[in-house]
Amino acid sequence: MNRSRVILPMCVASAFLVLLTVASGAGPIQREVLGHRIPDFVLPDADGRETALSDFSDGRAVVVVFMGTSCPIGNAYVPVLNDLQKRYRDQGVQVLGINSNLADDAEDIAVHIEKFEVGFPVLNDEHQIVADLFAASRTPEVFLVTRRGLVVYRGRIDDRFGYTYKRAEPRRRDLEEALQELLAGKPITRPDVEAKGCLITRRDRLENRTEITFAKHVAPILYRRCTECHRPGTAAPFALLTYEDADNWSDMILETVMDRRMPPWDVDPRHGDFSNDLRMSQKEIDILLAWIENGKPQGDPADMPEPPTFESDWMMGTPDVVFEMPEEFTVQATGTVDYQYFVTKTDFGKDVWVQASEARPGNWAVVHHIIGFVRTHPEQPIGELPIVAGYAPGEEPTHYPEGVGFRLPAGAEIVWQVHYTPTGRVEKDRSQIGLILCREQPERDVITTGVMNHDFVIPPGAPNHRVFVSRTFDRDTELLSLMPHMHLRGSKFRYTAVYPDGSREILLNVPRYDFNWQHRYLFRTPRFMPKGTILECLAFFDNSEENPANPDPSEAVTWGDQTWEEMMIGWYEAIEARDKRVATK
Repeated sequence: MNRSRVILPMCVASAFLVLLTVASGAGPIQREVLGHRIPDFVLPDADGRETALSDFSDGRAVVVVFMGTSCPIGNAYVPVLNDLQKRYRDQGVQVLGINSNLADDAEDIAVHIEKFEVGFPVLNDEHQIVADLFAASRTPEVFLVTRRGLVVYRGRIDDRFGYTYKRAEPRRRDLEEALQELLAGKPITRPDVEAKGCLITRRDRLENRTEITFAKHVAPILYRRCTECHRPGTAAPFALLTYEDADNWSDMILETVMDRRMPPWDVDPRHGDFSNDLRMSQKEIDILLAWIENGKPQGDPADMPEPPTFESDWMMGTPDVVFEMPEEFTVQATGTVDYQYFVTKTDFGKDVWVQASEARPGNWAVVHHIIGFVRTHPEQPIGELPIVAGYAPGEEPTHYPEGVGFRLPAGAEIVWQVHYTPTGRVEKDRSQIGLILCREQPERDVITTGVMNHDFVIPPGAPNHRVFVSRTFDRDTELLSLMPHMHLRGSKFRYTAVYPDGSREILLNVPRYDFNWQHRYLFRTPRFMPKGTILECLAFFDNSEENPANPDPSEAVTWGDQTWEEMMIGWYEAIEARDKRVATK
């Protein structure tokens, strides 16, 4: 056998060995990603255009490959990846390069793309945030990601190139075999194969990481980001008020923060500016992880900030009036409970206006969500009623701006819709709705309504079924908030404004909708919609077997109240605009 076909040229091998010896003191984040869902991310390409992982979720799979401009093995695989992209593009497969190398900047990446004729997008992970999400350590290391973000393969592309050899043809095409199995709906035979290549030198994004303590650094983050929910008397499964709390739950903190499951916020950051954005900053995440990795030092008690205090058990503050469900409800131990409806009379002798509202479960363990509709006539259908208060996991109380209030008509009644989830034992619940009233009639009434489509049919097994609806504003309007609503098959939801001049703007994009966390997205500044603006709502539903929450992928699905049925509602809160303005993006 020709020696040149077995061993890398000496100059290349020497350079490669030098690259192997460089490593950062911070090191890669140690976490298991195989079988886990990668959170959505947004990175710029070499030209500064922002691209998200979710941009490719209409396809079948994404091959994420970590690249560098100078790694001999990585460069040798560029033609292989180009060929794979060409052959599998029509089957819904996208190759996506990620450059996390400290030595490479945007210009280096652009030159490399041109020089090697790279035929797929390459994104610049300058701060190595995506490298941390994947726990990537080498180039080229590949990850096969399903359209739902699940990692089903990690490791090498094939066995063609190694540290001291190269072959004309591989003996095993690991990535392609995994890809073929995924596309055929089969389990991955070998999901984890060691990658050969250059180590990714790690950036330490923190100074003096060994000096991080709970008292001085971690407690302020938990108090600011977590304890609003993670305190006694709420739905959260544990409190995070003390050092002991954080120490006992540190492994769970590590996993949920790295997976971006906590705090819950699945919004495309390229669109919209929301005042209730729950995301932790990267620095906050780095501090939490460094504290855990360094042994969780408690620090000087004198450095501890004052723990947060809460005015009452109500997150919004003490209510002026509280309504209860008319009777206690018994929740069965197992199975599924149909949505329950109750009616409570308000008995106000005149119109009143609500400044803030909060729906509070009587039994946090079993209440998934509460919606309080306002009805003035018994024959009014639920789907057309305004909402005075609501609760869902992660949802905050409603507070309206100064001069704005929700009108509660004299003699109106509250229609409760309550969704219960059994816990394994018989439970009782009697939930409440609290209201803080405006001291005087506000200047403008808020309208809470929704754009909805009742007429869809989601076919059995459909992985990406599209449902669309729109509404035209008949007057100048200001949007205060948006809240998409679907059930267990809902996967994506997008609001778009089409202005009278024909221009379009995405107001909110939720690329990975989660029924368990239903947020009301509050605009930091109300968004002006001129008369004639069309509000488009586009939803996608996953009725396939790949959706782990799918009750039955063999069934066609239509509109219905129950979670095994579906809804498509683009809720919004709006007020009439005060003056004529031009829509600004």
